[in-house]
Amino acid sequence: MTAMLPDFSKTYSYADYLQWTDNERVELIEGVPYLMTPAPSTKHQQIVRELVIEFGTFLRNKQCQVFSAPFDVRLLKENKTKNHDIYTVVQPDLVVVCDKSKLDKRGCIGTPDLVIEVLSPSTAAHDYIRKMDLYEKHGVKEYWIVQPTDEIVMVFNLKDSLFGKPAIYDKTSKIQVSIIEGFEINLCQVFS
Repeated sequence: MTAMLPDFSKTYSYADYLQWTDNERVELIEGVPYLMTPAPSTKHQQIVRELVIEFGTFLRNKQCQVFSAPFDVRLLKENKTKNHDIYTVVQPDLVVVCDKSKLDKRGCIGTPDLVIEVLSPSTAAHDYIRKMDLYEKHGVKEYWIVQPTDEIVMVFNLKDSLFGKPAIYDKTSKIQVSIIEGFEINLCQVFS
């Protein structure tokens, strides 16, 4: 791998992305590179850990699988799967993939079923605007935005190709995961 970062005034493909340094985490959204923030806070990582434990425990020996960042999610245009034809690659905090054919040695190629982003102060606008629009456009069935400071989770479910008004949960709530039958997460455990 080369030790150079992209020129942020140009557009790139996943083939370019694979040539960049591992020292900096970058996401591509429609060919535009976005430098990811420095390491997340301890609270952010604790929330991600608890979510991975909850999802991982429930999904053990089931069809769906959970993955946490860093994990490349390549969102496709017109089902083009060649690296030079892929212009969007993101690394959500957590994803659930139920179609095993979408998994390869580099991550997920195609749309995951559920995406969770845990906000950091420097990424909030990116997660609320760019990524939410991206996930909606690519058909993510369920998108969670977790706000560590306020201990709130906003859950957006895709209906008629759009995310509607979110359901909002606080740390005393339980969330019924809509894409996984019979699975409920107690947020007091996640925010403990």
